[in-house]
Amino acid sequence: MNIRNFEFKARVADLEKYENKLLQLNPTFKGEDHQIDTYFNVSKGRLKLREGDIENALINYNRENTADSKLSEVILYKHPSDKALKDILILQFGIKIVVDKRRKIYFIDNVKFHFDVVESLGTFIEVEAIDDADRYTTEELKQQCDHYYRYFGLTQSQLIDQSYSDLIGAIQ
Repeated sequence: MNIRNFEFKARVADLEKYENKLLQLNPTFKGEDHQIDTYFNVSKGRLKLREGDIENALINYNRENTADSKLSEVILYKHPSDKALKDILILQFGIKIVVDKRRKIYFIDNVKFHFDVVESLGTFIEVEAIDDADRYTTEELKQQCDHYYRYFGLTQSQLIDQSYSDLIGAIQ
């Protein structure tokens, strides 16, 4: 599945405060997921295998590292949990980094909200305005993302310009 989305990630000290603010909008709660994202050594973009209780997918994505809402081009392959797939990927590419996180997942229409506790990094909010069927223009996705940035009252200094894998790689 090809997906286009705008997203931002922000480091926050009080995750519950922001989750409670979102709950005022009556989002759909998808659950809490313990996710292991294994990133592989690739020559272009990022390739990760997500293993979770709710989400299992092989994800290839390209995105700029900028500290604001940014466009991501994603190819997502959803699959049942399968050790053989991970073994093949490790054999062919080698592991770049592993990210271990607990994630609460909510939706409002096409906008996905993550409230993350990431091992070794701390607590974050991630907001993704998602288009998987060419229903939105890039500008509309950006506007949705920016709307929630303002709604949460976040500041530019809280925004993160890198993936969790990059942040973990920088401290290892």
